[in-house]
Amino acid sequence: MANPSFDVVSKVDHQEVDNALNQAAKELANRFDFRGTGTKISWAGEEAVLLESETEERCKAAIDVFKEKLIKRGISLKALDMGEPTSSGQVYKASGKLVQGISQDIAKKISKKIRDEGPKGVQAQIQGESLRVSGKKKDDLQEVISLLKSSDFDVALQFENYR
Repeated sequence: MANPSFDVVSKVDHQEVDNALNQAAKELANRFDFRGTGTKISWAGEEAVLLESETEERCKAAIDVFKEKLIKRGISLKALDMGEPTSSGQVYKASGKLVQGISQDIAKKISKKIRDEGPKGVQAQIQGESLRVSGKKKDDLQEVISLLKSSDFDVALQFENYR
């Protein structure tokens, strides 16, 4: 029988983000403090979000509304790389993109953390934009999951294919 293992990934449920964006757009259209400010939110490509408003503070408030909707939908704010509002003529624009996948640098940090602080006999292999963690005991893998959850790697981590 093969050793128990799981994958460490950084993915975003695109449908949940789309739902959060639609909820934010609806709230921006209906809220009294956004009326007449030309504030709107939309997709700018497959993985990018664009916010527009006539004033900088309304643009920042719209960013907060969108972040609030993401949190309610269970999406980590680490998965959103949102820029600051910039003036573009008479309109302020802020763009953000969804961050998915684990970069090589962060994968190496995670692997090092597992080697240094994790239980003995647990290995981590980097596989593209994910990590495969395997060990002899399932209890050791549970310990690694709790170790990684308590650490901050600047990306939203999920654990899948636990067997």
